[in-house]
Amino acid sequence: MPEQPEKLDISSLNMVDFNRTSLKELFPEVFTENGKIDFDRLKLTLGESIDSGKERFGLVWPGKADCFKTIQQMSTGALLPQREESVDFDRSENLILEGDNLEVLKLLQKAYLRRVKMIYIDPPYNTGGDFIYPDNFSESLQTYLEFTGQTDGEGKKLSTNTESDGRFHSKWLNMMYPRLFLARNLLREDGVIFISIDDHEVDNLRKLCNEIFGEENFLGCIVWQKKYAPANDTIDLSTSHDYILAYAKTRPVDASGNIVALLAREERTEDMNKAYTNPDNDKRGAWKPGDYTCNKSADERPNLYYPITQPLTGEEIWPKKSRVWAYSKDQHEKNVADGRLWWGKEGNNKVPAYKRFLTDVGGVVAQTVWLWDEVGHNDEAKKEVQSLFPDAPDAFETPKPTRLIRKLLSLGAPGSDDIVLDFFGGSGTTAHAVLERNRDENISNKFILVQLPEPTGRKEFVTIADLTRERVRRVIKRLSNEGEGLLDLSSKAKKDLGFRAFRLQSSSFNLWQASASDGETGLAKQLELHVSHVAPGRSQDALLFEILLKSGFPITTQVETKSINEQSIHCVADGALVVCLEKSILPETIKHIADLRPERVVCLDEGFGGNDQLKTNAVQTMKAKGVTSFRTV
Repeated sequence: MPEQPEKLDISSLNMVDFNRTSLKELFPEVFTENGKIDFDRLKLTLGESIDSGKERFGLVWPGKADCFKTIQQMSTGALLPQREESVDFDRSENLILEGDNLEVLKLLQKAYLRRVKMIYIDPPYNTGGDFIYPDNFSESLQTYLEFTGQTDGEGKKLSTNTESDGRFHSKWLNMMYPRLFLARNLLREDGVIFISIDDHEVDNLRKLCNEIFGEENFLGCIVWQKKYAPANDTIDLSTSHDYILAYAKTRPVDASGNIVALLAREERTEDMNKAYTNPDNDKRGAWKPGDYTCNKSADERPNLYYPITQPLTGEEIWPKKSRVWAYSKDQHEKNVADGRLWWGKEGNNKVPAYKRFLTDVGGVVAQTVWLWDEVGHNDEAKKEVQSLFPDAPDAFETPKPTRLIRKLLSLGAPGSDDIVLDFFGGSGTTAHAVLERNRDENISNKFILVQLPEPTGRKEFVTIADLTRERVRRVIKRLSNEGEGLLDLSSKAKKDLGFRAFRLQSSSFNLWQASASDGETGLAKQLELHVSHVAPGRSQDALLFEILLKSGFPITTQVETKSINEQSIHCVADGALVVCLEKSILPETIKHIADLRPERVVCLDEGFGGNDQLKTNAVQTMKAKGVTSFRTV
C-alpha cells in the first residue's frame, strides 16, 4: 500500500501514556522488552521506599477510584474562537475560556504543560446547594453540552449539592480531585497554587492537596480577614475569615542543597525601617545593631569560643561559655576589617554589636494573617463590581477584592511575562488584578480564565461567563480611558489590554465512533461522517485553533496567513508548523509548503479528494525537504 501521512491526534493529552513516559524517563530499567512495567523491579529500584502494607494514612471517600478514570478519560472537545466577544483578538495573549473547567483543563494539557507560573482559584465552598457538578463524570463533555443546550440530551445533568445528601463531602471531593490533578501538570517547576476555601472543606482540601502536590510542598495556610465589622449571623461564633492554601509544585534546591524560596518577599514598610539609624555617619547609610553572640554553648561550638580585642582598651574579651560568638574567628577578622563592629557611642562597650545595613536587608517574608485593611474585604469587593456595573449593582454576590489577588500575584508571580491561571473564573477578579498590576508595575503577565456558563437568571447577563467577559471588557475600557492603551508590540513592557474569548464545543472534526456503527443505519451514518471529516458550519478559524491546541501550540501563538496559488496556508510560530485547510489542495501548494521546510505540516484529509497517489507524493515531497511530521486531519 502506498505510504500515507499519519493522522493528527485530535484528543487531549493521554494521561496514561504521559505518566508511563515520565516513569520511563526516571526508571527505564523497570520496563520489560514489550514495554510493560515490571513492578517487582520497580520495588527493587525504590528499595525501602515501597510500602506494601494494606493500612495507610490518607484521605479516602466514595468515588475516589472513579476520579482516576475521569482523569484518564481523554477529551475530544474543542475551543471555538469568539471574536465578537473578545477585545483585540489577534494580538492579545490573555484568554477567557467558557466551558466546564475539567474538559478545558484536559484540552490545555498538550499546549500549556509546565507553562503556568501561578494558579489562583476560588472554588465553590460547598456550603450546601451552591455549586454545580456533573452527575456523570465519565461523560463530562457530553454532560456539559447537554447542560448548555447544545445537544438533545434529556433531563438536567447538572445539579446542586445539598447537605442532606449522604455523599455531601464526597461529591465535592470528586469534583475537586481531577481538576487539581490536571492543574498541577500545567504548573512550571517553580509554579505555585493558591486556593481560597472556608471552614466547610478546609480540612479535606488540605489532605487532598497533600496527596496531589505532596505534603512537603505545602507553603502555608493564609488566614484572610474577610469582614471588617462583627455580625450576628450565626448562633455561636461569627466567622470573620476565610483561608487560602498555598502549595508549590516542587521545592527546588540550589547547588548547595538549600531549599530555594518560591514566594517573593514583600517590600519593607517605613515602620520596619525606623529601627535603622546612622549614629556614626557610616558612608554605607543606615544600619541596625545585631547580636554578636548566638544561643550555642562552648561545648556545642568550640570553634566559636575564642577571645576578641576591645579596640579602645585593648582588653581581651571572651564570650560566655553558655553563649558563644555568632561568627568564626576568620569571619570575625573580616567583620573587623569591614567596619562591621559597633562598640557603643563612646566605643567602650564590653561586647560588640554587628552592624546590619539597611541596604543589605531584602524584603520581608509574608506572614499568614492578612487583615482587611491591607488586602480588602468582602464589602470592598462588592463595591468594586458595583462601580463597574452601575446598571446591575447586584450582578455578582461573592467576588474577592482585587487587592487580595494582587498580593497573591506579587508573591506567586513577581516577574513579567508569566501566565496566571484561574479555572474558577467567577466575576473575573483575577483578570482585573493582573491588568491593573501590569499597568502599575510596568510588567506584562498574562491571564487564563475558565468559567462555566452557569445560568444567572438575569436578562442582561444570562450566564456567569457572560458576566466574566463583560467585567474584563469594562476594566479594559477604564484602563484605556486612563491612557494605558495597547502599546506597540515591539515594546519591552507592552500593555496587553485585551483578551481572546473561546467557547468549549465538540470537535470540529467528525470522529469514527465504533459504538455508534452497529447496524446498517449506524454504519451508514459513520461512513458518511468518515467521508466528510469537518463538522458542518465550522469556520477555518475554528479548525485552525483546534489544530493549534492539539498540536501542542498555545492558542495565542502568532499565526501568519499567506496566499499561494490563491490557496491559503497558515504559518505558525515562525514556520514551526504550517497548516493548510484547503478542501482541494493543489500539488503546487504542497511543494511550496515543503520548500518552507517547517518542522510539522497538517492538512485536511479531504483536501486530497480521496487521491491516494497525491497523498503518497505529498509524503515523499515532505520527506525530501526534511519535514519531520506530516499529518492529515
